[in-house]
Amino acid sequence: MKYIKYIIELVVAFSVVSCSDYLDLKPLSEETSATAYDKASQIEAALTGTYESFQSDHYIWNNIMFQDIRSDNHYAGGDNPEIFEPDLLNISTTNSKVFQSWSNLYNAISKANLVITKVDGVTDPSLTEARKNQIKGEALFLRSYHYYNLVTLFGGVPIILATNSTLPEDVRVARSMPQQVFDQILADLDVAISLLPDTYGKDASVNKARATAGAANALAAKACAQMPGHDYARSLKYIAKVEASNAKYTLLSDYNQLFDGNNYNNAESILEIQFLGGDEGNWGPQMLLPPSVSGDTWRKFATPSHNLIDAFDAEGDEIRKNATVLFENVDWVDEFWGNAIGSSIPFGYKWKNADGWASSDRLYILRYGDIVLLKAEALNETDQLAAAVVEVNRIRSRVSLPDLAADKIASKEALRMAILNERRLELAQEAQRWDDLTRLGLAVSTMQNLVEVDLRTGKPMNYNMTEAKVLLPIPQQELDRNPALVQNPL
Repeated sequence: MKYIKYIIELVVAFSVVSCSDYLDLKPLSEETSATAYDKASQIEAALTGTYESFQSDHYIWNNIMFQDIRSDNHYAGGDNPEIFEPDLLNISTTNSKVFQSWSNLYNAISKANLVITKVDGVTDPSLTEARKNQIKGEALFLRSYHYYNLVTLFGGVPIILATNSTLPEDVRVARSMPQQVFDQILADLDVAISLLPDTYGKDASVNKARATAGAANALAAKACAQMPGHDYARSLKYIAKVEASNAKYTLLSDYNQLFDGNNYNNAESILEIQFLGGDEGNWGPQMLLPPSVSGDTWRKFATPSHNLIDAFDAEGDEIRKNATVLFENVDWVDEFWGNAIGSSIPFGYKWKNADGWASSDRLYILRYGDIVLLKAEALNETDQLAAAVVEVNRIRSRVSLPDLAADKIASKEALRMAILNERRLELAQEAQRWDDLTRLGLAVSTMQNLVEVDLRTGKPMNYNMTEAKVLLPIPQQELDRNPALVQNPL
């Protein structure tokens, strides 16, 4: 894929490079080690190579698997036992998808570290100090985002800030505590916020493709809420900066436009992956969409759950339901939706165009709708219930739902659950659900109380959820190579 080429062609002063120029940083560093990145084109190539990490397997697929399939939102599908493990909450230490995500994220961090440490040494007069600061800010944001994914998935992880290592086992670094990782994330983001602009001009396809102050503030707000201790007051301060941004983020009036494929880089988007299709395409939609859309006839790798569909129906939420799932009769047996060929089952539908594994359908890395509901949560948790209700009702209004009923706002606890449910309906298939459950300490109770019936046996599933299963296991490959690592409880 050539995500780097897309960005470079759009941004003034970027040099055009091919995919092979940036996918492997080792040849790039060897080529420039004698000059220590003294050309603007070299550091720009390294930066945009860091953006390319958003097209890794982790962000295209694994994050959905570990957030939506692992939770009450989706079942696994297809024929890969390693995808059924998250669904059954029985993830092995040798699961290749776990190792893949760990490796993808640390590889991305390594690329960001290189940019952060090398940019100040660039002597090319065509690279202004202003641009140097932007580059550093972008790389700091990217490093923070990848660490955010690591700490929410694995808990405490090794913090690697140097450039002489690709993966943590190379330097035998022990795991930091989760709070230390969040502290590093927020420290990086505070610097990034001071260095990044609200926009890079008037071109939305540039502003939504690159890290901005708005993106850094949004991620900082999420980190403050997610970290141990949940600093919601600090989260609200970052959210205020998002809302005061000159980027003028706002909710789209039509929820469907977020996912119809015709309105990307919109006013609600804070940051999104700029898939263009073809050799710059997204293969994720082919994993989800039904035969009538995907053009194939095999069972898909994620199926919306009865529990999720019931949640939409309980709210009368037809708009978000129809934007999120599509029902179709299939030529295979689904053990939850119809234990017979020809049954009607739902398919994930926020991506709507498969295009033979090369879709232009995009992923929102950050969008304002998420931040509005995070604001509601933070207001509620800081005892500002009336203000929190206003934010939730903004989200409900655009999908033609009535304001929250009296019983939903009668107490802090009731409103907390109403906001959690709203986030579920708003953000299904956007890799948010597991983080939401763990943040509120509800992962164990939610999965233990989940009733999903296997139609082959007529018996409900036993997910045997425990606190030890909240985090992913550290990959066995990493434990074998780095004796300083300690496994999560299993």
